[in-house]
Amino acid sequence: MGYLAPELSRTGKPTPFSDVYAFGVFLLEVTCGRRPMFTDKQNNRLLLVEWVLEHHHNDLMLDTVDPRLGGEFNTEEVTIVFKLGLLCTYPLPNAWPIMRKVMQYLDHDQSPPDLSPAYISYIMMAQLQNEGFDSHNMSCSHAPMSVATVSGESSVTILREGR
Repeated sequence: MGYLAPELSRTGKPTPFSDVYAFGVFLLEVTCGRRPMFTDKQNNRLLLVEWVLEHHHNDLMLDTVDPRLGGEFNTEEVTIVFKLGLLCTYPLPNAWPIMRKVMQYLDHDQSPPDLSPAYISYIMMAQLQNEGFDSHNMSCSHAPMSVATVSGESSVTILREGR
């Protein structure tokens, strides 16, 4: 795990986006002052990406900033780095930006997209549609679908066949 993009660990084949994922982990590692995989005070093994994402969902992302900075950091800059780190490590590889776009965000040529639930839902719908999902079924009231929330993360289960 660590810096390895999920598809690389599954297929063993790197893609141009594999480096984007690793760069996202690097951004989070530098900003948080933690390794990609670490042990918390209760001796639980945690993945940095998941830990930061959980704090983001709870509006506590700035609590993950490296405590060795002593609170002396530019909040706007740190927020951009966190957004980029999470965007580059998003669970859906098709949502990862190209490195040129990442550099534009870091150079303030463009603002990174907000990682709001609406943005995440949009990316998820786009991914499902690209994989042959019929978006019409999603909007119909009779479409068989369930949504569950588990520890702050949403998961969507879609049944492709119904009555």
